[in-house]
Amino acid sequence: MDIHTLRQLIAQRDSFSILETLDVHTGVRTVLHEFDYVIEAPNWTRDGRFLVYNSRGRMFTYELATGDIRAIDTGFAIDCNNDHVLSPDNTHLAISHFTYADALSRIYIVPLSGGVPVLVTENGHSFLHGWSPDGKRLAYCAPRNGQYDIYTIAVEGGLETQLTNLPGLDDGPEYAPDGKHIWFNSTRSGLMQIWRMEVDGANPTHMVKEDANCWFPHVSPAGDWVVYIAYSKDDVAPGDHPANKHVELRLIPASGGESKLIARLFGGQGTINVNSWAPDNRTIAFVSYRLKDA
Repeated sequence: MDIHTLRQLIAQRDSFSILETLDVHTGVRTVLHEFDYVIEAPNWTRDGRFLVYNSRGRMFTYELATGDIRAIDTGFAIDCNNDHVLSPDNTHLAISHFTYADALSRIYIVPLSGGVPVLVTENGHSFLHGWSPDGKRLAYCAPRNGQYDIYTIAVEGGLETQLTNLPGLDDGPEYAPDGKHIWFNSTRSGLMQIWRMEVDGANPTHMVKEDANCWFPHVSPAGDWVVYIAYSKDDVAPGDHPANKHVELRLIPASGGESKLIARLFGGQGTINVNSWAPDNRTIAFVSYRLKDA
């Protein structure tokens, strides 16, 4: 597939997007802004002032105090997808950008204030999900050797380190705030489920065992809670996370235990692909959707 075909496929998704916040303990939802086009995957900046999201290949900031929306200058990287992560010091943004030559996703780092993207992963596809708390490594999933596994790489680039190697799909790797574990989702048990492993890939532990397909675990800033999105197993195949589905947001203690339903919405792809916890450790940002012909 060339980049022009990819752009056409992305443009076919035509929905209203509702940018919201949710208090995970009270269930109170607040609508921040409604868009008449698709936006995806809000990150919350460490200072609590902005949400960073992608739309139509570009990156944007939404200022919570004023509602002001501004584009981030990402140079030649104008085909960004919904896998992007903020640096621990809040100065840089790591993005997954479909490169023009072969339409494969590769990871780049750009100043949050805007600038020239710097390539991190030579190999594509590479879909970013995590930045280590010490700022030194990125975690991502990639289809090497015929299967999607989890890898890490130094922020300067170089050799990638493979952490998982099982048939199926491992995705969504995200570092815990203490830097000791990586949370991820995997089909290794049949359904898509939530797992946790040590940062070197050792001791994978099945953290969420539910009769649903569960994606994208995001750890709270204090490291005590994990939010994720769940699809009905009768509606979606384990290895798929499409848009425009009835989904649930669920919450579990990071130590394990029973999950709590915190929201039902129409969404899926783009809702919480990346960590969207606020610095207050109790609020998340997400995107719900509404079809234009509904």
